[in-house]
Amino acid sequence: MAGFYDATTVASDVVKDLRHCIRGKTIITTGVSPGSLGATFVETIAGAHPAMLILAGRDTKKLQTTADAIVAAHPQTRVRLLQFNLDSLADVRKSAAEVTSWSDVPSIDVLVNNAGIMATEFAISKDGYESQLATNHLGHFLFTNLIIDKILASGSPRVVNVSSDGHRLNPIRWADYNFENYNKWHAYGQSKTANMLMCISLAKKLGSKHGLLAFSLHPGVIMTTTLGNHLDWAVDLGALRAVDVAMGNAEGWADFKIKSLVDDGSKM
Repeated sequence: MAGFYDATTVASDVVKDLRHCIRGKTIITTGVSPGSLGATFVETIAGAHPAMLILAGRDTKKLQTTADAIVAAHPQTRVRLLQFNLDSLADVRKSAAEVTSWSDVPSIDVLVNNAGIMATEFAISKDGYESQLATNHLGHFLFTNLIIDKILASGSPRVVNVSSDGHRLNPIRWADYNFENYNKWHAYGQSKTANMLMCISLAKKLGSKHGLLAFSLHPGVIMTTTLGNHLDWAVDLGALRAVDVAMGNAEGWADFKIKSLVDDGSKM
């Protein structure tokens, strides 16, 4: 039975309670470089005996490092690597085609769209889209749709988008999604709003007909991953607060509640 969870709950506590939901499942997770939120996720659920963990990311050497850590801790776990480049829709199509070609993987039980970037300087993807929207949303949106038949072949299909409470920083700019006047925090907010809207749409369109469950989530403010390594927080924190204040968000005046990836098996 599931326990009571709050902001202090650690991953191992949840896995202990929900290991029956993980056992025997085939799970794809994007963005699993060592030290990342995704790596922590797959390394933790490996102990609950999933059927296979498919690790998707751009750098196969980093994927292999995470895979090695999983197998070292849980030798029985089957792990497969998938090269996956989100900033090119052509590359996303190749990765999806590879997944659909796997005859030994007839279904995907859970897809966790976790990979992403945050508050980067202005850039345009190979396909002509603002880079945060392209990487955080469009690539995952296309990938999910291209492998949806394998997801729906599961007896309990799930799609999980790792969004952020940063969605508060901007809605979708339907007429100006590439930002005529760029603000990196507004662009991050737009991409995270898109993550949420995607899950709402999936649940509405495929939930009642196919039993698909789709979730978006805020993982917490975690400063120990590589997501914000490029930022100068002495400057960028002020810019983030300025956006919140301008939009009237309470976060503009509040202190951040920091979470950690460290998990000693008990509440912190």
